Amino acid sequence: MKIDPKSSADLSAQIAKAIRDSIIAGDLIVDERLPSEAELAEQFDVSRSTVREALKRLAAQSLIRTQRGAFGGAFVNRLSYPDAYGQQITTSTLLLSMNDVSFDTACEARYALERSCAPLSADRRTADHLATMRAEIFRQQQPGLTDEAFCASDVAFHRALVDGADNPVLSYQLAGAVEAMQPLMNMITFTARSREEIVALHTRIANAIEAHDGAAASDGLSQLERYTVELARSVMAKRAKEQAG
Repeated sequence: MKIDPKSSADLSAQIAKAIRDSIIAGDLIVDERLPSEAELAEQFDVSRSTVREALKRLAAQSLIRTQRGAFGGAFVNRLSYPDAYGQQITTSTLLLSMNDVSFDTACEARYALERSCAPLSADRRTADHLATMRAEIFRQQQPGLTDEAFCASDVAFHRALVDGADNPVLSYQLAGAVEAMQPLMNMITFTARSREEIVALHTRIANAIEAHDGAAASDGLSQLERYTVELARSVMAKRAKEQAG
């Protein structure tokens, strides 16, 4: 593991990258103990505080864990998909909010990804996944449900569909699509949407998943996409008209 002391990049960031690259390459394996702070400081020819900062960066990415005691130290962590979901959601949210991504583009990507899960979910979903979808549909019909709670239920419904595919890689990839894109879409459309229409489409999708009909589930998602895009265009046109007037 090496760093370039002449580089303008932060030394702690360079050290963190060097260790991360070693983990990815398999030079450092899961549960292996890293050298001590003193050893790493000597190896990289930096202060222990710089090493400590690098280790904090790695811990924040769940790549290492620290243990106290006589047999303590920093160890290579076994990163799980659930552990990585939060980072994926945060990254997706930042990308959407910081870049000029149109609503139509985000919506197209979000539903294209979910449709890829529909046939697998129809084939592999468990009774628990289906029960979650049904429970969220019931929740969405409650008259006193706030917009915030409806949005959370909307996300939970689609999360159950995705997880029903029983593919952790797809679930991870769709964490950002469902749990970052869906709330942003709801922020734009919630004033104009019909809960009854969404519940009807959710019910159609759940029925298809229960019947092991992946094609019908995909078609239901396509209809939900068209409805969402039409709503957004209507809301944006109304706002533009109000601003112009």
